[in-house]
Amino acid sequence: MATTELHAPRVAGKSRPQRNDKPVTPGRIALYATLTVVSLLMVVPFVWMVLTSLKTPVEIASQDAGLLPEHWEFGNYVDALKAAPFATYARNSFIIATSHTVINVVVASMAGYALARIKFRGSEVIFYLFIAALMIPTYTKVLPEFLIVRFMPLAGGNDIFGQGGSGWLDSWWALIIPGAVTPFAVFLFRQFYLDLPVELEEAARLDGLGEFRIYARIMTPQVKPALTTVALLTFESSWNNFLWPLLVTRTDSLRVIQVGLSVFKTENGPQWHFLMAGTTLATLPMVILFLIGQRYFVQGFATAGLK
Repeated sequence: MATTELHAPRVAGKSRPQRNDKPVTPGRIALYATLTVVSLLMVVPFVWMVLTSLKTPVEIASQDAGLLPEHWEFGNYVDALKAAPFATYARNSFIIATSHTVINVVVASMAGYALARIKFRGSEVIFYLFIAALMIPTYTKVLPEFLIVRFMPLAGGNDIFGQGGSGWLDSWWALIIPGAVTPFAVFLFRQFYLDLPVELEEAARLDGLGEFRIYARIMTPQVKPALTTVALLTFESSWNNFLWPLLVTRTDSLRVIQVGLSVFKTENGPQWHFLMAGTTLATLPMVILFLIGQRYFVQGFATAGLK
């Protein structure tokens, strides 16, 4: 008796999907192993910080203490918040970091757009000056900036020559204005604006848009990775700033959260359980922001040096 073989009908124009998996090579295995080890090394300090914040002072001082707490002291966080006005410190840090982020994104994006898309005499020289500014170490600028703030004319009791008062010291002006715009942000925006096709602005000009509307409505929405990267870096740098707020403020009403953590460093040594609890709370906002914007952040750094 003859048998009949049944074949599934083939659909025209469709083929079996092919897998695009890259072959596993010794080099790829070594790369993944290296990245895994580096990732663990990066995570270990954060894990130690969180676990230490949940230990008792006796357990932290003990030489036989393990990595995990024997008694989980979640009350360390409550006690740390009561030890200093951390709500005020956190509010001040948030105001300063947000102000720096907004100013840097707006002003640096305008400067980057002008250097990339507007042809004028001296644009290359100005761009090279921004590059040169990137090479100046941060701490070499602290003293000149402090003197400018201290002798600011007609501020804080100073006369027109900057004498007789305290200038901007112990004020919001000193905390927000210096360092609000960074050369790196201008450089990054310029690189992104250079990558945009010239047809975009030509079409906008044919529609009757002015230069500012082209910048704001046509070009800037195309550089979201740069916006996110600059915003994250600016907020992180401002949030974690310790030296400058310490130099220019005297009262608790203007102290920031990083300066507030210093209250746990007493004459008898650091109060590690409170210090680690406060540091964990100070680190948490930045971790959340980077998790939210990590895709654009990585893309921004990957594209910055193409031109």
